Amino acid sequence: MKLVRILDNVNSLEKNSFLKIIDSIKSSNPKNSNEIDKILSDTSNDLKNVDSINIAKVFDLIKSEFAETIRAEFVNTTSQLDILIDIIIKDGNCILKQDWLARLYDKELQNIKKRTQGLKVLLETDKSEISDTLKRDYEIYRACVETAYKNDGENNRDEKITDDELSILVTLSNKLELSQEDVKLINYLTIPPVKLDIDSIITFLKNIGAIFYSRKNNLIYIADEVVAVLRNIRNKEIADKYYRRVLKTFKEPQINIVCRKHNISLKDLDYETKIKRIIQDGISFTNLLLNEIYKDGTNLTEKKKIINDLWSNGLQIDNTLKGVTVEEKIDNIVTYFQYQEKDEKVGISIEGYEKLLIDLNEELKSFRKVFLREFEMHEDAIINSSTLLDYNIKPRDILDILINDDLKAFISVKELKSRGDLVFNILDAYKDAENLMIENYEAIGYRNLELLRENGISIKESELGLKFEDVTKTIFEKLGFNVDEVLKKRLNNAKNKMDLVLNLGNDDVIIVECKTVKESGYNKFSSVSRQMKSYVNLAKDSGFNVVKSLLVAPEFSDDFINECDLEFEINLSLITAGSMGNILEGFKNSKYKQFPHQLLLKDVLIKEDRIIKAMAKKN
Repeated sequence: MKLVRILDNVNSLEKNSFLKIIDSIKSSNPKNSNEIDKILSDTSNDLKNVDSINIAKVFDLIKSEFAETIRAEFVNTTSQLDILIDIIIKDGNCILKQDWLARLYDKELQNIKKRTQGLKVLLETDKSEISDTLKRDYEIYRACVETAYKNDGENNRDEKITDDELSILVTLSNKLELSQEDVKLINYLTIPPVKLDIDSIITFLKNIGAIFYSRKNNLIYIADEVVAVLRNIRNKEIADKYYRRVLKTFKEPQINIVCRKHNISLKDLDYETKIKRIIQDGISFTNLLLNEIYKDGTNLTEKKKIINDLWSNGLQIDNTLKGVTVEEKIDNIVTYFQYQEKDEKVGISIEGYEKLLIDLNEELKSFRKVFLREFEMHEDAIINSSTLLDYNIKPRDILDILINDDLKAFISVKELKSRGDLVFNILDAYKDAENLMIENYEAIGYRNLELLRENGISIKESELGLKFEDVTKTIFEKLGFNVDEVLKKRLNNAKNKMDLVLNLGNDDVIIVECKTVKESGYNKFSSVSRQMKSYVNLAKDSGFNVVKSLLVAPEFSDDFINECDLEFEINLSLITAGSMGNILEGFKNSKYKQFPHQLLLKDVLIKEDRIIKAMAKKN
């Protein structure tokens, strides 16, 4: 869930710890202090009086300093911060009930205890399953951790790992190419974790700004923006869901190479389980593509070819992967997935997503069980599109957790295209073009071809004006209006061609004109007013009463709104594309069968909030 939404969901007391940290960083002259001052000078220097949008903007400017405050907590060896961060950054764990966090924490402690015991046996046994090289690396790192922790006791001081010692250990683990799980297990083999109570955990995480806790709802929230910072601290370059997507493009022999290098037993493990273990063990994504997936003797040219093939054929991304060196190519893959994580686009329509979830639940008996297991969600979790989007789980992420046999079975029963990439075939089938167009209505109005292509809409620039008109027509139809094409043809002539005519009955009509605009703010009042006057006169001459004329555009300049306010002959009101979309959503959630057109008669620039509030009164 985005930080803005969380801040709107919690009360002032529940956001207080987070604001204190931001205020402390702000007071210490951060590198972006000038930009922060500009944001706050327009509102208030007291963060408690700043709105959620501007708090989120300030946080974006102090992310690096925030990360340093979190890193400083790792010096406290009893904080178990690595365990707690690894839990809350997992896909599906950004909204948690208190008891569910406690269960995940208990489960992780049990897992650590079991695996540290297994590691101890491997290190102390002469004949071990792990290679001599890996065993040597483990022993080197373990010896350094023990020295860093115990040397204080030898000098009659409290035993701890200092900040300097921690930075050396991090460098050492990176050079030895140990996974995050390797590091964690060796650390806890030296300093066994003591179970903390859940109230202490929540208080600790809240006080360092990692979580928000709503006592009223008994819910823990971790903002998407905070998760990104925490992942970076744990050296997780991308979310697990994207790591899984990449690993599933590789054949099993490549996966086996990675497993052997990291002491992951191949015995009795299927393909999917091996992938899960690679992700769980925290193996560096960058290092995986740099060194891990290749046979011995693979040269740089061959590595580049494999990475290019992953991008173009495995992930099926249209544009060419940039970068001259292997490292640059990998950096660009990481950047791509980090952008995907921030992107709020769903890929298919919301209604298409909802239908996909319903169909998966109905057709695949194991779907709910697989979903809850893979995303570590509570047994009572609600699986619908709005809930999952709060968790930043999108349709592609859902399909990625399914094994190939389940995808084939689903495609077979739904009679979908079975040749080519199965995931893309399913997504295409649920794209729902009409609703996808409505969701991208504003981008069509702004003639933003690049954004439309990113959202899966292929359209020529010359078609955008007509498409904007078509989508406007669809929205009015969904609002229950009679968009009368027959009457429009009857009224139009060679010179005057109205875009839409809404027939209210009894010879009452509303005339609608649609305008797209590339530059910011529609600003051609004189030409559009002449055009609308012609339409109004044409309708009146044919015996119709024009109740209202409407102009729909992405936005309007202040000058345009002021001029419209002075125009009384054509009874013109303005409505933005964004407002149209929000009014439609408000209408769907109301008890009205047909939109009450009287709500459109009051304003010069139609206020969506007033209309949505008025419709909600009937509920």
